Amino acid sequence: MSRDSESRRPPLYRQLAGLYEQAMASGSLQPGMQMPSVRELRQRHGVSLSTALQVLRHLEDSGRVEARARVGYFVRAPAVSALAAAREPELLEPLAPDPGVFAGINERISVILDKAMRALPLRVDLGSAMPAPSLFDAEALNRQAMRLLREQPDVLVLGPSAPATHAEFQQAMAHHALTFGLGLVPADITATSGNSEAVNLALDAVAQPGDVVAVESPTFYGILQAIEIQGLRALEIPSSPQTGMSLEALELAARNEPRLKAVVVVPHLQMPLGSIMPDDHKQRLVRLCREYGLALIEDDIYREFLDVPQVPRPAKSWDLPGAQGCVIYCASLSKSFAPGLRQGWMTAGRWQARVQMLKFARSRNMPSWSQLLAARSVDTPAYDRHLRRMRAQLRIQRDQAAAAIVRYFPPGIRMSLPPGGLSLWMELPGGLSGTRLFDLALAQGIRVAPGAMFSNTGRYEHFLRLSCGVPFTPEVEAAYRTLGELMAQELGQGRLAA
Repeated sequence: MSRDSESRRPPLYRQLAGLYEQAMASGSLQPGMQMPSVRELRQRHGVSLSTALQVLRHLEDSGRVEARARVGYFVRAPAVSALAAAREPELLEPLAPDPGVFAGINERISVILDKAMRALPLRVDLGSAMPAPSLFDAEALNRQAMRLLREQPDVLVLGPSAPATHAEFQQAMAHHALTFGLGLVPADITATSGNSEAVNLALDAVAQPGDVVAVESPTFYGILQAIEIQGLRALEIPSSPQTGMSLEALELAARNEPRLKAVVVVPHLQMPLGSIMPDDHKQRLVRLCREYGLALIEDDIYREFLDVPQVPRPAKSWDLPGAQGCVIYCASLSKSFAPGLRQGWMTAGRWQARVQMLKFARSRNMPSWSQLLAARSVDTPAYDRHLRRMRAQLRIQRDQAAAAIVRYFPPGIRMSLPPGGLSLWMELPGGLSGTRLFDLALAQGIRVAPGAMFSNTGRYEHFLRLSCGVPFTPEVEAAYRTLGELMAQELGQGRLAA
């Protein structure tokens, strides 16, 4: 080989990096797989320490791999640049709360969930936004539970005593709230049975049957169900997949709808959009609610799943203190810590006394067991490590799911990849019906969540939510391939609307 041709060859580390890039392109190295360590690269290719490090750093700089502290390098999923970004809402004004429109969500959800429960066998569940059991450290939870039982052997046989919320739990949650910029008085914290009870109590405290409650559009169907059950009217406010609820549309509603009493928002990783409301929007939202005398119910259940360098502050952090406050803050550990405990909590500002009264009237006192177990686990180094591992694994699963969508779904999908969370929200191409796709997929043993579940307006019939909370196994990948084939068949046959 001539000296000129030798000089034109890329450096050795680039040659080796190219070898691994080819392996990724061919599928022999798939997203989530661990790369060889520096030591393994040196032994396998007979190169120096410096060259082995350059290989991994080059692959990291190009976005092919990611480094995880004290673990190693892992293959990343390809970028989702092939997909068009999610659309911003075209409607700038909310729909009027017509009783003929804003009713019936419970019946619709019941039909969908009943179909899913009756489907046998259910091979792959991409419909529920929950982390897989494998993402939790069951052994560590069991050890903590055993320590608590040894310390308080009567905790399961003694009846709960007043007050309803254990003082140790209140202190622990107040301390935990400081980590994301929220200063709370421990006595103002109420334990709840999951986040759903917290939101239900908040709605009951601030509104009466016939009142109007503004919600994001689309929004989690459980919020729509709670509003309907309590005889309230949901007013859907157009929401951006990037920044959340349109404050301009909300202010228009506040000026023109005298029955509007409250606003419900999920500011961080909004379900199903995955949007993050910027801090200046949250500050404006609190100010707007205070100006128009509205209660702001902040549902912050997905905060722990945010995969960002700096965790944003809750809207509650811009609220006035104590009885002057207009923000009811609702949170839960049921998705991030221990789903089996169903441990939630809330703090209700000026409605604190009413919330505590309603809580006692509905379910009396909360069991001490779950509160104490949560109190002694949150804000420990072990809990922080658990959250870091969970977020890292969810990131891998989210990237793998997005890559499968690019690989198997027909062109025309619109979707933005959220910075964390448990699901992906997408607009289907060519007017495909999410409801029909739900039925077709269920017949194949695959559960998805059609967009019609997340609104009472009919705006999201051509949308779909897919869970990425489950590990991306070959069976899950096969499910994505099947979904893509079903979409292609529907597009080819022209059967688009439900």
